[in-house]
Amino acid sequence: MFKMKKWLLFLIAVVFAVSGCAPLVIGGVATGAASGTYFYISGNMVTDYLFPFDEVWAASEKVVAEMHGVDVAPNKEISKGTIDAVIDNEEVRISVKYKSKDVTTVAIRVGIIGSKLSSQRLHDKIADHLLKR
Repeated sequence: MFKMKKWLLFLIAVVFAVSGCAPLVIGGVATGAASGTYFYISGNMVTDYLFPFDEVWAASEKVVAEMHGVDVAPNKEISKGTIDAVIDNEEVRISVKYKSKDVTTVAIRVGIIGSKLSSQRLHDKIADHLLKR
């Protein structure tokens, strides 16, 4: 009986370990332009793009224009910038930050509390624009 309980606990631990890693593997396959890992922190979906800051900034601006963003307010500095806009009646903030020569961090927040699905959609569009270059 003790062996069976031990075996059952081992199987449960394996299931939890595997289920925790599955979303990372799926996220890693999702895009070739980004680092492959998305973090959802306080309503912001954050990832690193393996492209220079200026290219990521231009791709972000194209996505906002393509999605017919209104009340667009870009604020670009040397190594960081934000684009505030309203897309599909939702407030959107795209924050672009220089990380290194060919790595740029992008955080996207949609709505007041954040929307994971909408943020992912915008990240996918940015990645598409970067890969088309």
